[in-house]
This record gives sequence, C-alpha cells and structure tokens, in this order.
Amino acid sequence: MSINLKAVDGVEIQQKHKASCHCGAVEIELTLPNGIIDLRRCDCSLCRRKGIISAAIPASGIHIIKGEDTLTLYQFNTKAAKHYFCSLCGIYTHHQRRSNADQYGFNVACLEGINPLKIPDIPTSDGVNHPSDR
Repeated sequence: MSINLKAVDGVEIQQKHKASCHCGAVEIELTLPNGIIDLRRCDCSLCRRKGIISAAIPASGIHIIKGEDTLTLYQFNTKAAKHYFCSLCGIYTHHQRRSNADQYGFNVACLEGINPLKIPDIPTSDGVNHPSDR
C-alpha cells in the first residue's frame, strides 16, 4: 500500500518544498511535483528507533541549500544506505536508499509546515527482512 499526499491538514505540498532540521542549520529543497509519494514507516532496527515517517524522492529532486558541512553520515549493516543527520541538533533529514540508490528517503517531519502526526494510516515496510539482506 502506498500513500501519496498533495496536502496535510490543510497545508498544501509545494512543488518546491523546503525542509530543515530542528535547529535550522540544515536546509533542503525538495522537488515534489506529485506531492509526497510513497509514505511509509520501516521496522528495521534504525527506523524503529528513529520513529519517523519517510517518503521517496528521486536523487535529482533533493538539493541541500544550507548546512551540507553540518550533516553527519551514518551507515550500518550492508553500508549501502547513507543516513544523514544534523550534527548540531541530531535530527535525521534524509537518506540515500539501499533498495534504489537513485532515490532518497526524507523525513516528512522536516517539511516546512507539515505535522506528520496528522497523516493517518501510514503503512510499515518490512525492513527487518529487507531483500538486500538476503
């Protein structure tokens, strides 16, 4: 099941939507011509602990406006995925997906004006049994 959103709780998703970490040191511009697509939670060991809702975007659709030098990279297990966090406030902003290196996942809670707690029925993908682990 895939959820695609053009608005969340009355806030329209812009075609070029800004995202940021908590302290504002990292700012990202996301190209979202079809709204937020492929929303999901993941039950892998890292995502369970992060507790975030992520969404997919082509690699060409993410542009770091500010704070690239503030981002910290974290990798584990197969080291195929690249998870990025603000080194100042610790907020996970985005990651390069291991299932498709031409896509990024981004933290929906980092989108300007969006409250992810207002999004109902987010599916959970099986990250515990990820195909790249077999």
